[in-house]
Amino acid sequence: MTLRLQLARLIRRIPLLMKIPYYMYRFIQPKYSIGVVGVVVNDADEFLLVEHVFHPRLPWGLPGGWIGFNEDPVRTVQREIQEELGLNVRVDELLVSGKTQYNHLDFAYLCRPQGEISSLSYELLGYAWYKQHELPTLPPFHHRAIEAAITLLNNKE
Repeated sequence: MTLRLQLARLIRRIPLLMKIPYYMYRFIQPKYSIGVVGVVVNDADEFLLVEHVFHPRLPWGLPGGWIGFNEDPVRTVQREIQEELGLNVRVDELLVSGKTQYNHLDFAYLCRPQGEISSLSYELLGYAWYKQHELPTLPPFHHRAIEAAITLLNNKE
């Protein structure tokens, strides 16, 4: 019997043995923070942008935030938009993802508003709906996400 087969049989008999190498592997692997943004598009084909308190260089951007421990990204974007704006959204699909900073990944989702904006969190100074040709300067990932939404929406027509 080969060593590989013996090892497989042992692991199948005592599956907890795999916990040790799993946690050792997780310990040495790079860690990333993960964020989500929502490209919220209304019925007039306008994009929702928010003015962030904590983003001094490019204050205008898409609403969103960081994924919590063991939280689904779709649920995160819904939660973040609700917390920041009091707005419920329907998440349609993933538009783009990418590494946007050192050890940080972002996901952008196409969202549709379900109701009206009812409040602003302490993280925001304001919000506005913008037509495609009126957009201010945005962080590169936010710009790329909106471009992906425009392409997707144009292809659906």
